[in-house]
Amino acid sequence: MINIPKNLGMVLTVLMLLGSNLFMTFAWYWHLRLQKPGEAGWPLIAIILMSWLIALVEYMIAVPANRLGISSGFNVAQLKIIQEVVTVCVFIPFMMLFMGEKWRWDYLWAMLCMVGAVYFVNRARL
Repeated sequence: MINIPKNLGMVLTVLMLLGSNLFMTFAWYWHLRLQKPGEAGWPLIAIILMSWLIALVEYMIAVPANRLGISSGFNVAQLKIIQEVVTVCVFIPFMMLFMGEKWRWDYLWAMLCMVGAVYFVNRARL
């Protein structure tokens, strides 16, 4: 692996996890926007195959991101919590902008719980 300074590796890890999560969110939910109520839509096997192709890109980013994260000083629990926070940060805008759903204040409270998780998983470092 390329020798990257620890702090840069940590930043790149988070950015790569952000990018990978964008792909995974689309892999899981893009087809719901195409489906009209009461219509069959695309065949399920076509949706699954297309989602796998999108998810392949996600894995090509996420796996190196996790390897870089470990080599930069994150532990597995920290990487998982970072991924969960990134998931919420990606999903809420996706849900509102791409899927057309409305904002609810419960999303803010959920995010604050995630901030608490980040604190507790990193408490020993603080």
